[in-house]
Amino acid sequence: MSEVIFSVFPSENFVDLDMYQFGWEQCDPSHSFGPAARNHYLFHYCLSGTGILYAQEEGKIESNAFQIKSGQGFMLFPHQICTYIADREIPWEYVWIEFDGLRVKEAVDLTGIKPEYPIYRSRYKDISETMKEEMLYIVNHKEESPFHLIGHLYLFLDSLIHSSAAAQTGRGSSLRDFYIKEAFSFIEQNFQNDITVEDIAYLVPELLNIPLSAEDMMTIPGEATWGEYMEYNVDTDQLKEIVINNFYKEIP
Repeated sequence: MSEVIFSVFPSENFVDLDMYQFGWEQCDPSHSFGPAARNHYLFHYCLSGTGILYAQEEGKIESNAFQIKSGQGFMLFPHQICTYIADREIPWEYVWIEFDGLRVKEAVDLTGIKPEYPIYRSRYKDISETMKEEMLYIVNHKEESPFHLIGHLYLFLDSLIHSSAAAQTGRGSSLRDFYIKEAFSFIEQNFQNDITVEDIAYLVPELLNIPLSAEDMMTIPGEATWGEYMEYNVDTDQLKEIVINNFYKEIP
């Protein structure tokens, strides 16, 4: 007989990232769900066993079939009609989370998982293990506060992005664009004060404590030095000029 844990997340109106329901199930042989469509994103991670996902692409009648096994997962996209069926011999055990929010499409895009190929495969075993642990933590700690669980939902989503084999290797925008966005955020939060361009430019050194990819190094002025490890020394003066120049371009 199927074993299942199912919980509905209390609505707290979290805007950027919210959760709707989550659970775990050891399915019976040939247990199926669907065809059905969700209003939000629903991610399943297969802990053991195997099964088949039938996912319909937008504008098409026929569904694509995908075999899912232990260590893989699948994403159901909003309004996508899907059916999933446990294997007759080795039925799957999976954990799932349904989530959505203003920033979720952007985050899911970074995973590289798409409606036409909604399968999750891991690139990094250790990070996918962290993702699995975050999902199980949420399922097994439903009594915790909504803020506590949303914190772990962020950790799950971060691990999903960084472990996905289909993750986008390039960024949608350069690190320089990131600095510009931070400058505008600073303006929005301090519009009532007298803000100078120098105020915004001096934000730059505080924003340098993030990892730089090879793509960033081609964009951000600086110099690489080699010792036991490679270090990239950012030219903060040139970077300030970039912020100032782009500030004037965006704000007449």
